[in-house]
Amino acid sequence: MSEIDNTFKLIGSVSRVLGPVVHAAGVENARMMELVEVGEERLIGEIVRLHGSSAAIQVYEDTTGLKPGANVYGSGMPLSVELGPGLMGSIYDGVQRPLASLKELSGYAIRRGIKVSPLNRENKWGFTPLGKPGDILTGGAVLGEVDETSRIKHRIMVPPGMSGKVKIIADEGAYTVDETIAVLESENETFDIKLAQRWPVRQPRPIMKRQHSTVPLITGQRVIDTLFPVVRGGSVAVPGGFGTGKTSVEHQLAKWSDAEVVVYIGCGERGNEITDVLQEFPKLVDPRSGRPLMERTVLIANTSNMPVAAREASIYTGITIAEYYRDQGYHVAVMADSTSRWAEALRELSGRLEEMPAEEGFPAYLPTRLAEFYERAGLVDTLSGE
Repeated sequence: MSEIDNTFKLIGSVSRVLGPVVHAAGVENARMMELVEVGEERLIGEIVRLHGSSAAIQVYEDTTGLKPGANVYGSGMPLSVELGPGLMGSIYDGVQRPLASLKELSGYAIRRGIKVSPLNRENKWGFTPLGKPGDILTGGAVLGEVDETSRIKHRIMVPPGMSGKVKIIADEGAYTVDETIAVLESENETFDIKLAQRWPVRQPRPIMKRQHSTVPLITGQRVIDTLFPVVRGGSVAVPGGFGTGKTSVEHQLAKWSDAEVVVYIGCGERGNEITDVLQEFPKLVDPRSGRPLMERTVLIANTSNMPVAAREASIYTGITIAEYYRDQGYHVAVMADSTSRWAEALRELSGRLEEMPAEEGFPAYLPTRLAEFYERAGLVDTLSGE
C-alpha cells in the first residue's frame, strides 16, 4: 500500500468529476496551486481554481472510479520537487516519482495512488564540509560537497530565503538526505540544513542577475554550429512534423554538446519514443570522459498515455531540477520534448475547466505560459556567485 502522509488534512469533498479535473465542495483553508490528495487512493492533484467554498483540482493520475463524496486532503504547500544527491542518473515521471521504484512496487502498470520518495532515504553520501562554525551565510551559499557521480560534485547549498550564522556543521563523513548537516542561527529562529531541500516547481529559483551571453553553446553538430548557432543560455525551438527527427536531434545534443548536465523531459511523447530514450541513454558513453552519459543526465518520462495533467507538470519538474544544478555552477542543457504536446495538455485542461478558448481551442494564457517557461533559461550570476 502507498504511505499516507499525515501532513495532509481533510479540506472538502468531491462534488463533480470531469476526467482529470475534479470539482470539490465545502472547501476550507485551501489556497491556489496547493498540493492535494483526492479520494481514499490519495490521487495527487493541484488546486487550480477557488470560488467561495468550491475548488477545481487538476489530478495527475487516472480518475476512473472516483465518485462524488470522496474526501479531498490538503497539504498546505504547493507542488514541489525534492532536490539533493541522487537526482543524477534517475528516471522520473511527471511528478518526480522514480520509475524504477514504481516498477518494483506495481509492475509495468503504475498503480494509482502509489507514492515513492524521489530520493533514496537509506543511501549515505560522503559529505565534505566547506564552511565552519561562525560563518555568516545567506541563501545559495555552499556549505559542503558530495561526490554524486564521477563527473558531478554535488554542492550542498543554503536554501534560498534562509540566512544566519553557522552554529553547527557536520564533520566529514557519510550522511543520508534526511540527516541534519548544519544549523544556521539568526536573530529570530534557527534553520536545520539537510542534504536535500524542496522547491515549488512553478516558482523560478532566485538569481543575482542575468548576463548578456556572447558565448556559443557548442552542440557538436557542425550543421547547427555553422548555420544555426546557439548562444549559451538561450532558448531554441526545433520545429517539425511527427517522425521527422526532432527527438534524434535532441539525443545528439545531449551526447555531444558542451553542457555539463543534461535534463531530458519527455512530455507527452509516444511510448515507443520514450522507450527508445530510456533504453538508449543508459548505453550512451560520454565522449569526453568515457563514462556513461547517465552520470550527468536526469530523465523525466511522461508518455502520451499517462494522465494529461501530469504532462503539464512534467515541464516544471524538469526545469526546476535544471535550475538547481545551475545554482551549483553547472551549465545545464534542458531538452523539452515536446512543448507542443504540453500546449495540447493545457488545451484539454482548459476545456475541462470551461474556460473561454482562444485560437484553435488553446487557452488565452498559452503565450504567457510559454514565455514564463522559456524565460527561466539564461546565463546568470547565481546566489553563490558561480
